[in-house]
Amino acid sequence: MLPIPVSTDRRHHGFILRRTALLNRSRATNLTVLGLAAIACLSLLFNLHVYFSGATSPSSSPLNKLASLPDLQHNLNHLIIVPGHGIWKGTNPSPEFRTRIDNWAFETFQTAPEPHRLEVFFQHISKAVELALADERSLVVFSGGHTQRTSTTTEGESYLRMAFSAGLFHSETFSRATSEGFAMDSYQNLLFSIARFHEFTGRYPEQITVVGYEMKRARFVDLHRAAIRWPETQFTYIGIDVDGDNSQAKQGERENGYLPYRSDLYGCHTYLANKRRQRNHDARYPSYYSSSPELWPLLVWCPSDPTKLFSGPLPWS
Repeated sequence: MLPIPVSTDRRHHGFILRRTALLNRSRATNLTVLGLAAIACLSLLFNLHVYFSGATSPSSSPLNKLASLPDLQHNLNHLIIVPGHGIWKGTNPSPEFRTRIDNWAFETFQTAPEPHRLEVFFQHISKAVELALADERSLVVFSGGHTQRTSTTTEGESYLRMAFSAGLFHSETFSRATSEGFAMDSYQNLLFSIARFHEFTGRYPEQITVVGYEMKRARFVDLHRAAIRWPETQFTYIGIDVDGDNSQAKQGERENGYLPYRSDLYGCHTYLANKRRQRNHDARYPSYYSSSPELWPLLVWCPSDPTKLFSGPLPWS
């Protein structure tokens, strides 16, 4: 028998080496795939844990950790809202100075020179603080955005600053008062304040009290409250108007406020939408879409029929 050529042994040996290398690579690939699958499973389990635990405990949600929020006051259940009507630019809250026109920035139609027409803003603030001091489970939200180019702050922040400057809370560390700085109209005063309450407490209110103009009662009670389907038995409106003849102001409220909202419940069409855009000088975008995701469908609700009521789920109905 003739001997096997040496070249054949080399080819056979090379084949075995290549086959072994391929098997090793295959094992490594399989191990890599298994490792990635294990990581994916762990990630899924972790995300499910965070999601479901966050649904029952707002303070443990990733959003709250990301925002480095303090301990939320979960025991509060009463929301007291003060809609802003101007921005206080002053530093001295005494009657002589808080009623000076040059200490305020507001809409042109509000620039009546009578001091008592500015004093009513302070009366709204004072009444809300009085209610808050009487109810330890309440939170005052001064609501109003950056509506004026002549100021660098918001309506809500300026009201809050005036309340503290005037010593209304009897303490510089009073913790149950905050501002809401995105609302551009009365409907947003209500809805955004509810969202701000949720940011501050980790829950939604059970009772709402609004302190504002008496002439705007029908707008808030009959239109805004109904638009968000808030229970009427859990809604209180306290109206404080300017002393004297308010017939012209009441007529203006009906023509420029009540009737437009009756025809456009959510204020997102033509006339009312344009007013919002004109007031939003700095193109500010509210945080409530992410901080109050349960309200997202209502926040973006703008039906083609302006009078169609939102029928989706809400935390309070």
